[in-house]
Amino acid sequence: MKQRQFSILFWISKNRIKEGKAPLSARITIHGERSEISLQRDIPVIDWNPKTQQQNGRSKEARELNDYLAAVRTKLLSYHQKLEAAGVQITAQKLKNEYVGIVEKPRSIVPIFIQHNENVKSLIGNGYARGTWVKFRTLLKHLEEFLKCKHRKTDIELSSITREFIYDFEFFLRSQKKIDLNTTAKYLQGLKKILSFCVDMGWLSKSPFIGYKFKTRPVDRDILTENELTVLQEKVFDTERLNIVKDIFLFSCYTGLAYIDVFNLKTSDVNIGIDGQKWIFTHRQKTETASRIPLLPPAMQIINKYADLTALNKNRLLPVKSNQKMNEYLKEIATCCRINKQLTFHIARHTFATTVTLSNGVPIETVSKMLGHKKLQTTQHYAKILDTKVSNDMQALFTKFSNSNEEKKVVANG
Repeated sequence: MKQRQFSILFWISKNRIKEGKAPLSARITIHGERSEISLQRDIPVIDWNPKTQQQNGRSKEARELNDYLAAVRTKLLSYHQKLEAAGVQITAQKLKNEYVGIVEKPRSIVPIFIQHNENVKSLIGNGYARGTWVKFRTLLKHLEEFLKCKHRKTDIELSSITREFIYDFEFFLRSQKKIDLNTTAKYLQGLKKILSFCVDMGWLSKSPFIGYKFKTRPVDRDILTENELTVLQEKVFDTERLNIVKDIFLFSCYTGLAYIDVFNLKTSDVNIGIDGQKWIFTHRQKTETASRIPLLPPAMQIINKYADLTALNKNRLLPVKSNQKMNEYLKEIATCCRINKQLTFHIARHTFATTVTLSNGVPIETVSKMLGHKKLQTTQHYAKILDTKVSNDMQALFTKFSNSNEEKKVVANG
């Protein structure tokens, strides 16, 4: 393991001179980080040589002090080698603690995890979404259950978290908690983030995730077809709550906004775009990326429909219910409309990416921009191309080759 740049400097504190003498100290520097050790010795300032870091002269006092400094240097080098051999990420403070005999209590994962989650919670709405905090809170709960089940402990030292620990935890999530492969991978990525932080802080020599391969499988995401969108749009329910949920779901189908972003929309987020038409100008809560979306007529109609309710909803653009209620009512809507799919709010975002945009010839780069994605690869994950789009794109080739074959037949029969 490559260690940080390491140096030892002996020096006197000239701002603490008393009766011509100054206290002597050792300064440890490791990769720019410093820590100082008082050597409990005073030396006449006039006798100190800062270049050699020794006392000048051949007197008995000078020889004894210089021998003492050599012993201090040897001792510090020995402790450095000891920590290095143990695979510890060495810091100046850690080396000082070894020298003065301070025994550091080994750090363990659970208190670090709890503090991390408290930090995330305090930053909700300021760099973190509530969903991120919920995921880490759930991950900690699973980790604590695993420690109790597998290790009969409520906590474990960081140094005991090995590659074997990772594989055992992965198996626990899959077998005991019945969590699918992709969600398990997300939980393990969360644990990797915590352990990487521990490495950065010098509490762990290296991450046990080095060389670990996250296992995932592609997911076919449900979308609404053009016919299903039409059925949903034309359906009028007897209950107002279902009509409202249907409208807000359709709004997401025509804007690509996720639930939380629709929930957060204000009337001030709708402005005139570069083309003179109304656009939505917002930032995705999940990634904090800008999202600029031209409002299609169906989406504009829904905004106009609920315009009179904005004052009652504290200037929120639409009367959005909780995500749990929305998804609950969407199941009821799917049954009423005979849509044989597990209808959830997020399907609207996939529908926008495929049925509404890509299948109608909108370039994937444009779709990615409207969805607020940082990478085009993310959009490709969302947006599968429909068979109808493939058929339409290939139609010109069918026509070309069909005409070419007819021409060949005419020439041959000529």
